[in-house]
Amino acid sequence: MRLGRLPAPSRTTGAGGPALLLIAHGSRDPRHAATVDELVRLIGSTRPGLRVGAAYLEHSAPRLAQVADRYRDAVAVPLLLNRAFHARTDIPAALREAGADLPLADVLGPSPLLLAALDRRLAEAGFDPAEAHRTGLVLAAAGSSDRAANAATRAVAAEYRRTRGFAAVEVAHASAAPPQPADAFAALRARGLRQLAVAPYLLAPGLLPDRITAAATDAGVELIAPVLGAAPEIAQLLLRRYDQARATAAVAA
Repeated sequence: MRLGRLPAPSRTTGAGGPALLLIAHGSRDPRHAATVDELVRLIGSTRPGLRVGAAYLEHSAPRLAQVADRYRDAVAVPLLLNRAFHARTDIPAALREAGADLPLADVLGPSPLLLAALDRRLAEAGFDPAEAHRTGLVLAAAGSSDRAANAATRAVAAEYRRTRGFAAVEVAHASAAPPQPADAFAALRARGLRQLAVAPYLLAPGLLPDRITAAATDAGVELIAPVLGAAPEIAQLLLRRYDQARATAAVAA
């Protein structure tokens, strides 16, 4: 594995004491790392005294091997929504390869905090919750070859419709599995819905969110929410997963 240069010090907050190591997939799109940096800062400001850093599986620096020695007592927290291949295989393998025997927290989903983050981003795009009963929403995820991961996204969509009162919520995938966003928009319109919105169920900007935005624009959908990004609810959820993993590790010790 070819390693990049070490990051600027701003990617780590605090010094000494308990530590949270955020594990992200990485992307060639610089907006991805910028979002991770923002989350690192937000987590650190939310919980002063907690040392927070980030490492990537690929494309971005630092890789796990570059920071493992500085995070021997950390809890590794995946920046992932579903328990698919990256969570089950890639991250544990990367930790082993780096010689980092760290407690590994669970993925973010499912959680009511993710639904609250979706609420936030839709509101930022101009969505009025009072219009939910006449709105068809597309929950646009990355998509996976893992059927269980896609089923988990569909469960999130069903819960979001039930709790927010949308007329309908369709899941779309930007890659890997059908349906595509255009198919989801067409399905909603076939049900007679003319007021449509799209909410990316994705954590950072990049190729797939851009693909979703382009498909929505082509379909004439005007209300397009931004990605979940560095929302306060995401930072809170990452801390919750950290606390849960740390408590489990303490019991097992």
